[in-house]
Amino acid sequence: MPVEQWLELIPPLLVYVVVGLVIGVESLGIPLPGEIVLVTAALMASQHDELNPIWVGVAASAGAIVGDSIGYAIGRRGGQRLFDWAGRKFPKHFGPQHVDRAREFFARHGAWAVFFGRFVALLRILAGPLAGSLHMPYGKFLAANAGGGIVWAGGTTAAIYYLGVVAEKWLHRFSWLGLVLAVVFGLVTTFVVRRKLAKKHEDAPL
Repeated sequence: MPVEQWLELIPPLLVYVVVGLVIGVESLGIPLPGEIVLVTAALMASQHDELNPIWVGVAASAGAIVGDSIGYAIGRRGGQRLFDWAGRKFPKHFGPQHVDRAREFFARHGAWAVFFGRFVALLRILAGPLAGSLHMPYGKFLAANAGGGIVWAGGTTAAIYYLGVVAEKWLHRFSWLGLVLAVVFGLVTTFVVRRKLAKKHEDAPL
């Protein structure tokens, strides 16, 4: 079942909970479609009054911050053993090449890697565990994590919400425009056919 249909089946309050949980679990290091769920919920909020885009953004931000913090704790405790295990379970996401590339990026950019990692699918999953395994100071990590989570979740929600509102208005206008054009086309066609029939009638021999 598509994500949109699945979310439409549950009450608004549970939509916020699902958004926060999916993004939070993804931030732990478990590959889930967090961004897809967020985009879908924001788009639904633009079309359904019962869903509030502000609460969608708040739920997503909270899930990102809490999930990354737990991922940080797991990475700090588990270290390389955690990535070895994850590499066997999820080779497409935690293969040695992926982890080494992400670790190099983190070592080079520090806290900025945590902040901007929220905007990159692979780094979004690895940010918390990697920062913990590299023993980044938690205060530094939390500041970057909270900033990146709020900007990513709030920005994505706002952009998709207003895009959905504009698209709905445009499609609504387009439907009325299509109706008007159809009526005009019908009137013009009727007028032309009548003129041709009248001309044939005038030209016909008595």
